[in-house]
Amino acid sequence: MRYPLLVVGMLLAVPHPGRAQSITFDMGRLLSDPDWSTYRLGFARSLTGPIGYTLYGLHAGEMSQGQGSLWGPGAELTLFRGGHPGLYLAAGLTGGLASGSGDRFWGSWTAGLGYELPRLGPLSVGAEGRWRDLRYMGSRSGVEIAARIGLDFSPAPDRAPAPVAAATVASPEPPSGASLRTGVEHSAVPADRVELVVEVLETATQVMGTPYKWGGTGATDGGFDCSGLIQYAYAEHGIALPRRSVDQALYGTKVDKQLDALQPGDILTFSNSGGRVTHVGLYLGDGRFIHSASDGVQISLLSPDDVYGRWWWRRWVGARRVV
Repeated sequence: MRYPLLVVGMLLAVPHPGRAQSITFDMGRLLSDPDWSTYRLGFARSLTGPIGYTLYGLHAGEMSQGQGSLWGPGAELTLFRGGHPGLYLAAGLTGGLASGSGDRFWGSWTAGLGYELPRLGPLSVGAEGRWRDLRYMGSRSGVEIAARIGLDFSPAPDRAPAPVAAATVASPEPPSGASLRTGVEHSAVPADRVELVVEVLETATQVMGTPYKWGGTGATDGGFDCSGLIQYAYAEHGIALPRRSVDQALYGTKVDKQLDALQPGDILTFSNSGGRVTHVGLYLGDGRFIHSASDGVQISLLSPDDVYGRWWWRRWVGARRVV
């Protein structure tokens, strides 16, 4: 068989609108004797929490062009790749057919580390170092170094959960600037960060009533979705946050899921199913948070004892601290 099999992994990966997903391209070099060049085209998707997987097609060629080419599909699991810059783990299996000196089967496994740089919009860039055990005409094992580019095409917006109306504070009037400041000053927010937190909260409350818009990132484009509101409130004061709620749920520092552990300015994360984060809000203090939901930018309660706040309490899964 002498035809490329790069499309095999792509055909197996049917897009899923509820998960982070991207097209990836890797170009590497296997430092063995002799050296081999490797190229991978794949489809990456988040699986659950920090775990993801990639289905791909691989082409490898011996650098001196003396031993033909290798083609085949592969799959790998990743840990902590996607959503934020930093180190991640990856391990996978590949196999297929060779061409050039007679068709024959070959197989390979890899395991190693990668580093993902800060995202540039939908683009992700990273570098990897792996150990590859290649079984073809004997062993071709060695260290493989590679550069990786990803193009994210996940649905950017975060749909507002329903029923939101039943979870809204009865009198959703925005707090005054003075009451916001008093609440922040009497919280555990460090003194040198009080002003910043107050300004972020004031920015969010100033757009109360702005309509909910799927994919919206500001009042100028007609509205906000949940993560768009939080990104906007922080960006107005020089803090850049990820665009999507699933990425904001990994940003900053984890906060214990307890009301008395929360501080004004924390990002609250919610899930309709208890798994993947589907909604985010900005904590104001006193059990209240501001968010963009079905009825637009509004204030809701987070309380197991309140008729309005119980709906959110049951779906609250965590919190992150940015400031």
